[in-house]
Amino acid sequence: MKRISILGSTGSIGVSTLDVIAAHPEEFAVMGLTAGKNIGRLQEQIVRFRPRLAAVIDEEHASRLRCLLGPAATEILHGAEGYCEVAAASGSDMVVSAMVGAAGLIPTLAAIEAGIPIALANKETLVMAGRIVLGKAAEKGVNIIPVDSEHSAIFQCLRGHCREDVQRIILTASGGPFLNASAERLASVTSAEALRHPSWAMGRKITIDSATMINKGLEVIEAGWLFGLPVEAIDVLIHPQSIIHSLVEYRDGSVIAQLGVPDMRLPIAYALSFPRRLPRSDCRLDLTMAGPLEFLVPDLEKFPGLRLAYEAAGRGGTAPAVLNAANETAVEAFLCERIGFSDIVPLVKRALVRHVVQAEPNIDEIIAADRWAREEAEQAVKEKVRIRN
Repeated sequence: MKRISILGSTGSIGVSTLDVIAAHPEEFAVMGLTAGKNIGRLQEQIVRFRPRLAAVIDEEHASRLRCLLGPAATEILHGAEGYCEVAAASGSDMVVSAMVGAAGLIPTLAAIEAGIPIALANKETLVMAGRIVLGKAAEKGVNIIPVDSEHSAIFQCLRGHCREDVQRIILTASGGPFLNASAERLASVTSAEALRHPSWAMGRKITIDSATMINKGLEVIEAGWLFGLPVEAIDVLIHPQSIIHSLVEYRDGSVIAQLGVPDMRLPIAYALSFPRRLPRSDCRLDLTMAGPLEFLVPDLEKFPGLRLAYEAAGRGGTAPAVLNAANETAVEAFLCERIGFSDIVPLVKRALVRHVVQAEPNIDEIIAADRWAREEAEQAVKEKVRIRN
């Protein structure tokens, strides 16, 4: 019986993880859960899965959750310390790092420090601090198994092969809801339209990132750290059908791909059970019904967020952390209808242009760069709002 703690249990990945756990009660039990402010969903999860620990964003939400639960065996914690306590809890056999955004970095590091294997869905952990995180994982002997469908696909395609034989990896991207939209159309996109992803059911923030293709840029940076490759050896292809989740090209010209239906429960189940595979009957791919599979080169003029991510990766140091933080701020502003869809990437670019990169930052310097970028992006949002009004 493997005991699992989930950082971000009320989000899309967290809910899918609990679906996998519920489908295999003989394999898994829940040790800890964390959430932000969605205490209603967290209450339901606690009642069903009975974790030893749970944590929410602050004391106010913790008090409300305790009132909803009444007498319960689950200890309710709060804040950054609470998240880290759940992440590092003794008795956990694996931590699923699925918090949204930069907030997942410190709890994930806490789990690694405690020697607990990581199923990594929080790409920002490596985008911001890949050198530090992987160094600590190596020091502690901690395995990091990717959960993102693209990185899980690469991970699977590399199994049984020599890393020195890898020529390049190819991450696939759906292209999001605006693949065939004109630049003029993008200027008038609403948040409701941007949230209608054609292939995947995801959280709000990552869905917007998919629409701008900044998400794919973040995945390029993450892949570089996970698989020890320079970004020049990581390509992106648009694959609207989302059947081939990514590919590895070897130096003899062979290309190995991983295929599956677009359902996050597949890579989650693989990460939880690795190196075994769990039997599943609900995620079968019928190639006769998949239709033609298309592959397109991304249009970096229409989707400059991807190019911006490559540039940040090339600069290294604190640049990826600034890219991520400015993007988180800009996406939140768009979802709150303070800026337009086509304003997101220019706001991120402005922060990157103004940032003085620190080449090998420590964790405090990374967090400081993250904070600076959020303030810089928020100032840019306020200027946009003033001009508009």
